[in-house]
Amino acid sequence: MQESKETHISNHLDEIVAAVSVTPRKKIQNKLPQTALFQPPREKLHLCEEKAKSYSSSHKHKEAVHELVRCIALTRICYGDSHWKLAEAHINLAQGYLQLKGLSLQAKQHAEKAKEILTNSLMPPYNDNTDVFKCSIELFHTMGRALLSLQKFKEASENLSKAERLAKELLQCGRIIKEEWIEIQARIKLSSAQMYQSQKKSKEALPHYQEALEYIEISRGEKSLECVSILRELAGVEQSLGFYDASINHFLQAHLIVLSKNPSQEEAAVSAHFVAHASIASGRPEHHDVAEQYFQESMANLKDAEGMGKAKFLSIQDDYCHFLQVIGQKEKATSILRESLEAKVAVFGDLSPKVAETYRLLGGTDLAQGNHSGAHKKLKKLSWRKMMVACSKTVARVWSKVVGESRDVDKDIEATAHGSSECLQIQTLLYGPQDKRTLATQQTMDVLAKAPEVAVKPRQTPRAKAAFCGSAAQHGAPGKARPSAAD
Repeated sequence: MQESKETHISNHLDEIVAAVSVTPRKKIQNKLPQTALFQPPREKLHLCEEKAKSYSSSHKHKEAVHELVRCIALTRICYGDSHWKLAEAHINLAQGYLQLKGLSLQAKQHAEKAKEILTNSLMPPYNDNTDVFKCSIELFHTMGRALLSLQKFKEASENLSKAERLAKELLQCGRIIKEEWIEIQARIKLSSAQMYQSQKKSKEALPHYQEALEYIEISRGEKSLECVSILRELAGVEQSLGFYDASINHFLQAHLIVLSKNPSQEEAAVSAHFVAHASIASGRPEHHDVAEQYFQESMANLKDAEGMGKAKFLSIQDDYCHFLQVIGQKEKATSILRESLEAKVAVFGDLSPKVAETYRLLGGTDLAQGNHSGAHKKLKKLSWRKMMVACSKTVARVWSKVVGESRDVDKDIEATAHGSSECLQIQTLLYGPQDKRTLATQQTMDVLAKAPEVAVKPRQTPRAKAAFCGSAAQHGAPGKARPSAAD
């Protein structure tokens, strides 16, 4: 533990040395102009602050944190150890850490350091300490957010209340103008709303979201992108409370703002998907047309996408198929699912939850239609394909982790060649043998095995197995036609 702390301190010192060194590291040298190497510390500080803002606005949070670490070192050089500017630098770094998942504790530590510095900065008389008080508002708000991330809700609430009270007092004393107060209120109300929602207190969260949206619309404008995330969070709370019309309207309002800002195809697709999903959640027939419209809009934006865009398209398409099944268009849903199988295998791989779930849904459809043989076939569909090659070794390697037993590779190949339940094997591998999805598939297989039309084939001889493997190899040979994944 001691060694870990020393390593952390060492790394921190390396960053500070790199921040103020005249001879920068190779990485930084390529990014900085030569004139920047000989700038005075204050000019360097200003440059680092601007770069941190630029990285943050571009959502490059790791790069922003690196610049904010440099800002602390340079601020200490420029202003000393007890100036409120150093506290501000620590608060900025804490806010940077809050943008990175899993670093809330570091954010809290920097906020505590800022509090220590500000305490020493407040000197009587207090007439000239407006900057210190403004910095204190940011401190309490940032500390509240850090504690919220750490799920320390009581302490988070106390800090957010302190920030709100101090802002109100500064407004009443004329230390800040109303426009500044409105911007501060927007941030505090949003954090308060998120604090209540994190505790599943949707009723308490709702008015805070509404106030946060109102303040943002006043300070930034009704069409600003800052409204989008608040509108979506507000809509989510309304949906959980059963206010479906208001929820759909707020998702739609956010969607129209996104479309007005020249979004990428993926951003437009995701935004339309929010509206479609909210329309389904209501369960009301009058919202079906809205859901259909925005599902089509969402998928149209990603229809020709590749890579991650293709994966997103297939996920949205799955949601659309679920919607079709809910409204009774099961044949159309089944047709789309069947056509999507080859693309899903290509994008997600044979041993993926998406492929297993699609086979499960198709098998369920066959079962509902009384096609027991087709359902049984779907549930063991991939047994002779990739499972025979890849899963034989994968299962042997992972089996002991899944069920705590050793397993022989030859047994896996033999079981696979005999048409063991493919969906069941994938689910066992992915989720474990006791997961409810695995158990449900096992129960279905047990029922289907008793159906008269599902004949149990006799055990293959070694010669038959060899012939089967040769046949499978022919299917996989270049230039040979492969059977469809949906067959």
